Amino acid sequence: MASSKRRDLAGDEAGDARCPFLRCAELILPWLTPRELAAVSLTSAPLRRASLSVSLRRSSDAARGLEPLPVPFLNAVDSRPYAYFLYTPSSSRVLSPPNDAALPRQSWGGASRTLARSTAFPDREAEDVVGDVVLGCDCERCEGHDCACWSGDGGGQGEEEVEVVVVRSECGPGCGCGPECGNRASQRGVEVRLKIVRDEKKGWCLFADQAIEKGRFVCEYAGEFLTTKEARVRQKEYDELALSQGFSSALLVVREHLPSGKACLRINIDATKVGNVGRFINHSCDGGNLSTVLVRSTGALLPRLCFFASKDIQEGEELSFSYGEIRVRSNGLQCYCGASNCFGILPSEHT
Repeated sequence: MASSKRRDLAGDEAGDARCPFLRCAELILPWLTPRELAAVSLTSAPLRRASLSVSLRRSSDAARGLEPLPVPFLNAVDSRPYAYFLYTPSSSRVLSPPNDAALPRQSWGGASRTLARSTAFPDREAEDVVGDVVLGCDCERCEGHDCACWSGDGGGQGEEEVEVVVVRSECGPGCGCGPECGNRASQRGVEVRLKIVRDEKKGWCLFADQAIEKGRFVCEYAGEFLTTKEARVRQKEYDELALSQGFSSALLVVREHLPSGKACLRINIDATKVGNVGRFINHSCDGGNLSTVLVRSTGALLPRLCFFASKDIQEGEELSFSYGEIRVRSNGLQCYCGASNCFGILPSEHT
């Protein structure tokens, strides 16, 4: 009987493959949002099978084929097969509208990995972002040129801050070397095996799926470049959603102090709607196993925020870093990092 059912199912799938309508559906379904895909799956058995196939392919690679290696979702907690967002391997000036329905479309879950890193989200002019130079320093605990700090928000209710002690230079568009140049370590995408795992308390978390040696590049923190005005408007929206719906955002603010010590360049990266695997890295009160590095490439207007292994990382170990020490709210979001020195709540600072 079981054998007969398998033959019937195989016959149905073969018939689906011969159907011109379903061949067209295979081209259209990868462009749909999860809600749209669920609605289509209710219309017929063949479309339900096609929608399921798209969902399975989505859960097998969060990066949509835009990274050298696939990054799968694994969930043994609930029924969510994947987290939905638009993927960009490197930060760009995308500027997604506030309405999710109006977000730019990106194919995900097709039968082949056809997207190219260079065409995922083309870089837009970022001059208005570079213009956010603050005279003096608005960071708490800063003392002129002796401070280089980075701050952000991984869960609403204001910013979190962490100091960056390393600024690294790499070859850029103006250099004659190729992509295999040893001085382009952070520009070749995710070259270590990673996986995104669902946790009952923390939600989606990023794990190493292989051993990673100390000092190796892991991934960039990629998203939308925003002006400070745009970042503050978004953060206000995210804070309201966090209070009412438990919403978790991924808006980070990078502050780079200029050599004179008299000015601070503020760069805002929002990976909430458009981002990469870096958006799944959680906080750890003990500093975690990743170091944050500002990487400047020759000829590039803005630096990139990159993660490197701060120690040897074992296969199956969760990736994490410290969001900072400042906590402006005693009733902030609860921290589940599990470190022996866990503070109990996540870091937070005013945007």
